[in-house]
Amino acid sequence: MFWLRRDLRLHDNAGLYHALKSNHPVLPIFIFDTNILNQLPSKTDRRVEFIHNTLRALQQQLAELGTSLQVYHDTPINAFKKLIKEYHIEKVFTNHDYEPYARERDDSIAALLQQHAIALHTYKDQVIFEKSEVIKDDGRPYTVFTPYSKKWKAKLDDFYIKSYPTEKYTGNFYQQAGKEIPSLRSIGFTGTGIPFPPVDIDDRIIEQYDKLRNFPAIEGTSHAGIHLRFGTISVRQLAQKAQQLNETFLTELIWRDFFQMILWHFPHVGQGKAFKAEYDFIKWRNNEDEFARWCEGNTGYPIVDAGMRELNATGFMHNRVRMITASFLVKHLLIDWRWGEAYFAEKLLDYELASNNGNWQWAAGCGCDAAPYFRIFNPHVQAKKFDGQLQYIRKWVPEYETLSYPQPIVDHEMARKRCLETYKKALDR
Repeated sequence: MFWLRRDLRLHDNAGLYHALKSNHPVLPIFIFDTNILNQLPSKTDRRVEFIHNTLRALQQQLAELGTSLQVYHDTPINAFKKLIKEYHIEKVFTNHDYEPYARERDDSIAALLQQHAIALHTYKDQVIFEKSEVIKDDGRPYTVFTPYSKKWKAKLDDFYIKSYPTEKYTGNFYQQAGKEIPSLRSIGFTGTGIPFPPVDIDDRIIEQYDKLRNFPAIEGTSHAGIHLRFGTISVRQLAQKAQQLNETFLTELIWRDFFQMILWHFPHVGQGKAFKAEYDFIKWRNNEDEFARWCEGNTGYPIVDAGMRELNATGFMHNRVRMITASFLVKHLLIDWRWGEAYFAEKLLDYELASNNGNWQWAAGCGCDAAPYFRIFNPHVQAKKFDGQLQYIRKWVPEYETLSYPQPIVDHEMARKRCLETYKKALDR
């Protein structure tokens, strides 16, 4: 049995490759995990729609191979209890997941399978290097990105980014007639029909990435995040491309690995704690009206408002603007970074815990390898530097330069001074 999770593809899939080579017919399964779905605040969550669309496409591919995906809408424990009753299962294969909930889930499934003498085999698939594969010479994990990235690059060779040739073994799928996938509506969600970013990334985007990635009005980023998050693209293939075409793009993939490694070694960061404990003493203002204005994109700072409106409308926000909006919430408004982290978690199509948490803690100054707390983005300077022609701002804030656009929610210099005083007071305890 192969359990699909964050690896929704047949091509170059580590766990699937090993399952297909195991000399047993392989049944692919997917579980719409009610432990996760029941916590989602919106029943039009486009990530669920993306998964559903992807499963339908996978089902077509599998039908051509004479097999079928078996899909459950249940807790993983209940789904596996049903599977154990229905099939004689020799082994279960899947790929690693590093998030706290996923680790608990996998431990409980492993215990259930063990009771029935079923082996669970898991593999690295969603990152190039995981866990303790890139560590300091003394065996401790890195907590600063630059030395980590140097060791990462020094270790990288063809072995780590070669593809798994699953196509050679597709004759080993369990042969059965097509099973019906539960409809989106039957699992409690409705679709929007809004298109998703294409899985095929134009090589020219990667080639020009270092030159264009900071300008939100230009299509200069890959939009690969959602495909990496759900595994509809292989990180190994993307790393192969990046190695050939653009080192800056490769560095972004290294950041992903870095944050997954941090989450693995320091799971408290994924459980609402600052990486640096002393930052948990900051006295946040947490003004709910100001938070609402930030969420809506009505702060009177046009680059911040453009980013929040893009996020709300599309589920995407340009990388540079993510930094600006996060810094503004935490430093200008003194609102707890966890509030912003949770809002991005709800809205971002490419949300994954490790990167979202890592980047929010970076912006707040409380994370590993964080921006120093006294580095505070000036939104006006950022807008001038990266959207000098106001193309991005005018697209998302059409009322900018009219009387209906609100005055700034806070004065930059006053907010900067207040932030520095608040942080210093907490850290000087």
